[in-house]
Amino acid sequence: MQSVNEPARAAPGEILGRFYATLLESFGPQGWWPARTRWEVIWGAIIVQNTSWRNATLALKNLRQAGVLAWQKFRKLSVAELEELIRPAGFYRQKASALCNFSNWVEEAHGGSLDSLFAQETDQVRAQLLELKGIGPETADAILLYSGRHAVFVADAYTRRILSRHDLLSPASDYHSAQRFLHQHLPPDEALFNEFHALMVEAAKRHCHRTVAHCEQCPLGKFLEKPMAGSQLSAISSQPSARNSLPASISAQTSVRGARRGQESLGLTERRELRANR
Repeated sequence: MQSVNEPARAAPGEILGRFYATLLESFGPQGWWPARTRWEVIWGAIIVQNTSWRNATLALKNLRQAGVLAWQKFRKLSVAELEELIRPAGFYRQKASALCNFSNWVEEAHGGSLDSLFAQETDQVRAQLLELKGIGPETADAILLYSGRHAVFVADAYTRRILSRHDLLSPASDYHSAQRFLHQHLPPDEALFNEFHALMVEAAKRHCHRTVAHCEQCPLGKFLEKPMAGSQLSAISSQPSARNSLPASISAQTSVRGARRGQESLGLTERRELRANR
């Protein structure tokens, strides 16, 4: 029970809105996903599994230099050729199989058209992706958000770590419960989910590591009632909350940016390791 002298805590949606605004002001737009085409987003989402983005980039560079990033040319690769090209990313046999499975399925189910694939309802596309061997929830959602521009938040380990340390999630929260929380308390805006996820990854890579938190340097540190010092990682419990949304100004800002992004092509930006300190 809350003490009469204890100030009421802001609703989760308001807290998330403050997080977003603070990170955007501190880090600026992240320009995600780092790819030139929607197909490259998909190849990258599969190749980056269980490795660093640095290693995934080496594999994608090999594919680009071989001229096979485009789907039509990619399909002409033999399995052995594909495995050799993506070897720097590790688990190259499993990943080559997943890449081929996806390519063959898009051909059979959608005539090779990503427009046809992503024109479906989000839940329908997600269910289809999860049926493919080698594609789990996080990879499926990355494909949906960054290639298909569906409003699905990628509730990865970085995001869960930050939210749990700020008392918004339990440390034991899994991918699905974290995603439900985010979808409940954020407006369903693809541009917002894109930028917010990228900003959370950047914050975690810089300051909120798996075994040590540098709260005094993190832009979100000011929102902690008791910042963690050095390697001090306190146990955090989940807290029940009511549905809420971002402040109208934040929601409007992301909606405008989403419309603008829809008119632009994907830009290639250099990214640090996505899996470091995980």
